[in-house]
Amino acid sequence: MSDEESFDVVTGAFGYTGKYITRRLLRAGRRVRTLTGHSERPSPFGHKVDIAGFDFDNPVRLTESLRGAAAFYNTYWIRFPHGRLTFDAAVENTKVMIRAAREAGVRRFVHVSITNPSKDSPLGYFKGKAVLERVLAESGISYAIIRPTVVFGEEDILINNIAWLLRKFPVFVIPGSGDYRLQPIFVEDLAELAVNAGQDTENVTLDAVGPEVFTFNELVRQLADAVGSKAWIVHFPPGVAVTVAKVIGWFLGDVPLTREEADGLMSSLLVSDKPPTGKTRLSDWLKANAGTLGRKYTSELARHYR
Repeated sequence: MSDEESFDVVTGAFGYTGKYITRRLLRAGRRVRTLTGHSERPSPFGHKVDIAGFDFDNPVRLTESLRGAAAFYNTYWIRFPHGRLTFDAAVENTKVMIRAAREAGVRRFVHVSITNPSKDSPLGYFKGKAVLERVLAESGISYAIIRPTVVFGEEDILINNIAWLLRKFPVFVIPGSGDYRLQPIFVEDLAELAVNAGQDTENVTLDAVGPEVFTFNELVRQLADAVGSKAWIVHFPPGVAVTVAKVIGWFLGDVPLTREEADGLMSSLLVSDKPPTGKTRLSDWLKANAGTLGRKYTSELARHYR
């Protein structure tokens, strides 16, 4: 692919949400280039997707890799700090990409954020997302900000791993009361929203939320019913629940749950007061996928850091 040809850029096209966005773009006949930190990994798209590095430390080279791009779909972020990669570092890295996109003349920037971000949030995830929304809005690039909640699908981490724990352990621990709410969206619906937004020109901020709202208690019980789990579902103080998750994580070589994630869940930040923008019901999806859901643990550290 030459830089003179029009193409779209997707960060992390070999990952989760980026993969679904890429599939839609390819089906629409678009050329795609991915920015990735794992260029050595096999591409699920063969030679259909061009590969470039993130090049956060070389903005000139990054800018050149974006010249000729029509739309930039940004799914880059971190679930939790790991090593030197903190939320602040992820914010700075994303700023580099926004500046490079502007200097390269990218027409449209579609940014995957999170519901209810706030620059005053004590949670680094939500604060960092709010900072970046403002940076993008002030960048001068035509933009769409997509704010998903919990994203579910074949390769998701949260829903799948809850189901795995319910299959494998006799006890499942819920932090706090479990009465806090969340509004999951199907990954295909999120990808459709993002790709459609990439074709528009109007600056827009859009919550990406499904048609069903659950309390965390209801979600866990639906998952338990779907996979036939007889696990005893108990409620522990958040700190104790996170400690239990940490112990499990030691054996798995992963981080199943952080205290910040527990606090975010318990604050009901993963729900929207806007009309649903996704059409797929999690309850229907669970019925169709109960046989495979939670059969294998999905490791965040293996997916992004190994």
